[in-house]
Amino acid sequence: MSVLIAGVRRYGQGDPVDVVIEDGQIAEIVAAGTAETTGRTVIEAAGQILLPGFVDLHTHLREPGREDTETIETGSAAAALGGYTAVFAMANTTPVADSPVVTDHVWHRGQQVGLVDVHPVGAVTVGLEGTQLTEMAMMAGGAAQVRMFSDDGHCVHDPLVMRRALEYAKGLGVLIAQHAEEPRLTVGAVAHEGPTAARLGLTGWPRAAEESIVARDAILARDADTRVHICHASTAGTVEILKWAKAQGISITAEVTPHHLLLDDSRLTGYDGVNRVNPPLREASDAVALRQALADGVIDCVATDHAPHAEHEKCCEFSQARPGMLGLQTALSVIVETMVNPGLLDWRGVAKVMSENPARIAGLPDHGRPLEVGEPANLTVIDPDTSWTVSGPGLASRSANTPFESMTLPATVTATLLRGKVTARDGAPGS
Repeated sequence: MSVLIAGVRRYGQGDPVDVVIEDGQIAEIVAAGTAETTGRTVIEAAGQILLPGFVDLHTHLREPGREDTETIETGSAAAALGGYTAVFAMANTTPVADSPVVTDHVWHRGQQVGLVDVHPVGAVTVGLEGTQLTEMAMMAGGAAQVRMFSDDGHCVHDPLVMRRALEYAKGLGVLIAQHAEEPRLTVGAVAHEGPTAARLGLTGWPRAAEESIVARDAILARDADTRVHICHASTAGTVEILKWAKAQGISITAEVTPHHLLLDDSRLTGYDGVNRVNPPLREASDAVALRQALADGVIDCVATDHAPHAEHEKCCEFSQARPGMLGLQTALSVIVETMVNPGLLDWRGVAKVMSENPARIAGLPDHGRPLEVGEPANLTVIDPDTSWTVSGPGLASRSANTPFESMTLPATVTATLLRGKVTARDGAPGS
């Protein structure tokens, strides 16, 4: 298939160009209006922006086991519509992705759907129980070639188990991603520990529960001389620990979710379960610190933590609501709202935190590549001058639990291409 993206600006910079894609690669970049159109699928993109396709290090596709809330097919459609060309599917499925049987199934199913590269995340411990390490080597050596391991949803809280996991991962050249939560500090916790939770009578989740694990794992990674990745950083204190660790030369990376950049615990008034998430929405001061840390490179990338839930799991008492929010289709718009419009990031910076850095962290050689001739055509096209109103039932996910319901957000993804194949266009998945 030959595709022409006409009149687009790479990274939102410079003069508009025509980008010709053939055989899954960028074949030609010429002045706007000069490329041959005959025999090509033409994407009219005057005034729009071309970025490398986004990579999400943290998403929940629920398959196998909870196909009533999401499937690899519906989650892939949401990802493509959000501008993603690769996603990493977390291991807390039923059964848990703690063996090649499950991880290879997820990989093959993603390939069958073909809208986005679905990379399964293997569990660190058997059954996510935190005691016995999984056979990481078997999963890394299987068809899925698992690159990242995490017990997300649970913390690898035993320091000896975490130490051994880091050592094992170093020998395999894979990455451990930690859900940083000291469980003894979060028993019964459902909201950020602060004035809002106290006023509402909700059990508080202290910042220290996250920060103590981030500090501990930074030191463990230092001593193991290996990498560690921090999932969904949520506090100003975590930012300071990351600064310290990076200054020491520790190989630590971190992600932040769009909802932690935009929302805070003031939304909990009303006890709407859609606002329950782990880690919880923090105070406005934390959101400010996270935005600055992303701009400064202290936090490396954006990850959605896309977490679909059935309606009855959210429309209930706040303390009983399942934690998690949809995120794949709203991520770009929230980053524009929180980072681009205030001047904290330009479009080149968006490419860095949503594509290049996550691809580098995960070791994906064909994603997050420069927009140059000869590079793989994993691309997203964005109209920065439009806006849209979020409607959960109108999203591609099988669930509708978005905290951004009825918000008007800036920018839309108009096209996504995976190895030159159009996987989303004008709000619909597929070509």
